[in-house]
Amino acid sequence: MTQVIPIISDIQYPLHDRKAVDCVATFVADLGVPTVCIGDELDNTQISRWVKGGRGEFVPGLLQARNEIGPLLAALRVKHLTRSNHGNSRLESYLSAVPALADFPELRYENWIGLDKYGITFHRKPYKIAPGWVAVHGDEGGSSQAAGGTALLHAKKWGRSVVCGHTHKLGLQHAHLGHSGRTLHELWGFEVGNLMDQRQASYLKAGHGNWQQGIGVLVVDGKSVTPIPVPIRNGVLYFDGKRYKA
Repeated sequence: MTQVIPIISDIQYPLHDRKAVDCVATFVADLGVPTVCIGDELDNTQISRWVKGGRGEFVPGLLQARNEIGPLLAALRVKHLTRSNHGNSRLESYLSAVPALADFPELRYENWIGLDKYGITFHRKPYKIAPGWVAVHGDEGGSSQAAGGTALLHAKKWGRSVVCGHTHKLGLQHAHLGHSGRTLHELWGFEVGNLMDQRQASYLKAGHGNWQQGIGVLVVDGKSVTPIPVPIRNGVLYFDGKRYKA
């Protein structure tokens, strides 16, 4: 039986693009299948090392964002969530400076955002998402400027095809091996874009970023896995002959 697995890219709530996120919610509701979020669901700006000791650490909104991310992930039908640098890593790094609180179970990231309430499993290590494939955030090793390149670097390191986020790029690369007209080994690097509002990425110099809004889809048919990049433009995506919008 064929299985369709939508991969939700970096949202970085509340710095998200509302139209893009609403478009994806419409899409996954129509498919009616569980999804995987590749991390950076929250931006957690106020606990970033980039603002520590500065004005940004005191900007309100972290509590509200924390309280709203669970319902948003539920609306996107997320059942699996990977670790990420803006998500759990920012919270854990921030708490490492307060050793007395670091071991409180309610401050463990998955508890802090209440994943149990929504039946979402949190993965701190590469998650086996499909036969021969793992899902990771994408910051676990080297990086490439080319879309799909970072994922392929990870894939070559682990010997498994990799789907990831983090780069905010949408694309595929591969390193297949073949002989005598036969493909002997498939290795894919798949990056799934982002759902962020690029205008709110204040860290981009002059606002420039080689980013693409989108999500990913894996179609699993037995041991065969087909990766499909799905671009989003102006809150609209196309999949399987259908048009979805916010």
